Amino acid sequence: MSGLLKDGYAVEHGLAPSTGGRRAVTYRLNKKVKSYIVAVAMDQFITRVVIYNLANEAAYPETAFPLPLQDNPEAFQQLCLAIERYITSANIKRENIVGIGIAMPGFIDVEKGVNASFLIDDDQMGLRDRLIQRLGLPIYIENDSSAIAIAELHFGAAKGLRDVMVVNMGWGIGLGMIVNGSLFRGHNGYAGEFSHIPLSHSNKLCSCGKRGCMEVDASLLVAVENAKRAIAEGTTSSLQQLFAVPTKPEGDHLIDAARKGDQLAITALSDAAFMMGKGIATLIHIMNPERIVLSGRGAATGKLLLPPVQRAINEFCIPKLVEHTSVVVSVLGYEAELLGAASLIIENSKPHQLMKIYSQGKSHIVPS
Repeated sequence: MSGLLKDGYAVEHGLAPSTGGRRAVTYRLNKKVKSYIVAVAMDQFITRVVIYNLANEAAYPETAFPLPLQDNPEAFQQLCLAIERYITSANIKRENIVGIGIAMPGFIDVEKGVNASFLIDDDQMGLRDRLIQRLGLPIYIENDSSAIAIAELHFGAAKGLRDVMVVNMGWGIGLGMIVNGSLFRGHNGYAGEFSHIPLSHSNKLCSCGKRGCMEVDASLLVAVENAKRAIAEGTTSSLQQLFAVPTKPEGDHLIDAARKGDQLAITALSDAAFMMGKGIATLIHIMNPERIVLSGRGAATGKLLLPPVQRAINEFCIPKLVEHTSVVVSVLGYEAELLGAASLIIENSKPHQLMKIYSQGKSHIVPS
């Protein structure tokens, strides 16, 4: 802590309430320090960027732009150009940027900085090193679901807990695992491929090339396709007009319609959530977690997800295990991935005390 105080990153913030004995000194991050983090959150279609100060406050407004990753040989160049333009528009000096944290889908080897699924190049240089070479700043990359789990651990519904499964409901279904209070990545960093558990009763082909994966019945993409099919068969819904307006991704239109009470949207999401709950029941049997957190893009539906997920858990899970596992919807919502991306920089570039203060969210107060 003395090093952080000396460098100006932390300042004393009075004394903690007395619990008997000497009162602990508390600290907060020094908001006057001109240090910033660029956080990048990517999915298969949309990329979002924001610059945070060390107090988790947006120092420049978030922006989003379309960036398809599948079958897009220009994706790397498009990503770099977008980040460069955003930093330039923010008018923040590069020497004041601590680094860039990027959360993205795919198989991420965190140690080597390689994404084995997207933005693959023919040369031997990993994605992280290519980005560092191009952008000239420290960069760390992480799987999107793992980044969301990091955010939930530091700022959200997993804070203070040791064994938590964080389900990322998005275009696919991802999983971040908190085991013994830390992110669990598995043997080579690929743990959490939750969506490819073979639970589907259909014979649909999954994006992974296999059949029967849970993802073919339990994702926003599938929910959208099911809603479109129902509309084509004559079901009346506000989605018919919303899907015709390309102002936002169709999955977001589906979520918005469900929150406004559209019956077809609610049914499509509920069907997907039930299948997701069936998979969560499997997780509970294997991991015996203290909590399941429903996070990611789908968390914007709020408590609409909970009844079908809980119904599936009750149906497929041993009651004794259900009694000791709570299921909650994230309060971080769509910001979780960005906060997780920002956390990568703090975790890797400064002493653990800074991470401890940083993870206090808006209070910035920790005991000495």
